[in-house]
Amino acid sequence: MNIESTTKDPFRYNASLHNGSGHTQIYKLETLTPEGWNTVLRTEGSQVAGLRLDSGKTQEISIEITAAPLVKPGKYNIPVIAVTDADTLRVELEAVVKGNYGIELTTPSGRLSNDITEGKSKQIELTIRNTGTLPLEGLELSAQTPVKWNATFTPSKIERIDAGQTQDVIATLNVPDKTIAGDYVTNFTVKNNNVNSNAAFRMTVKTSLLSGWIGILVIFLSLGIVYYLIRKYGRR
Repeated sequence: MNIESTTKDPFRYNASLHNGSGHTQIYKLETLTPEGWNTVLRTEGSQVAGLRLDSGKTQEISIEITAAPLVKPGKYNIPVIAVTDADTLRVELEAVVKGNYGIELTTPSGRLSNDITEGKSKQIELTIRNTGTLPLEGLELSAQTPVKWNATFTPSKIERIDAGQTQDVIATLNVPDKTIAGDYVTNFTVKNNNVNSNAAFRMTVKTSLLSGWIGILVIFLSLGIVYYLIRKYGRR
């Protein structure tokens, strides 16, 4: 029985165990998998490591095998055995690992912070890296921004990135007017049906120079009014 899959998806097989002896047998079930692989055996929906089977009866067994995350692509033979005191039954399964999916979202320098002036926009260069052994197709980008902020991407969708290759994307982050100075986090995401990756980008918002001068003028104006009122009415 031969099945192809990636390291992300399990290999699923169906087998039948038949007791052809003249008496009830207790079978111990085992799978001989490579190191780091995982196997689950089920009968009638319940996970089992062995079972009791009457003479002449047949039991259906579902077998789910998950490859180790870093296993190399290739063909792997996996024996499944049912052992009793008197006999050993064996079936050979074959798992063909096509490869694995992997993705990383970062920036060319690895830095995930910058600053911006309120009411302005900032272009952020992002790098998408295919860290797996299989090509990535149909990747979409999105952003979870602070309230009233918005982000756009160029390009907004990536058709394909081959294994080991990268793709640069420009994210334009727009900050509304009158945003209070401070640190704000935007979560960028790239994903398709097989993988996803996130990058938390911290943006420090600074008050515009014009707003600062207006604030200073308001302070001086307030002080001038107070001084005028004191001079005019203070002697009465």
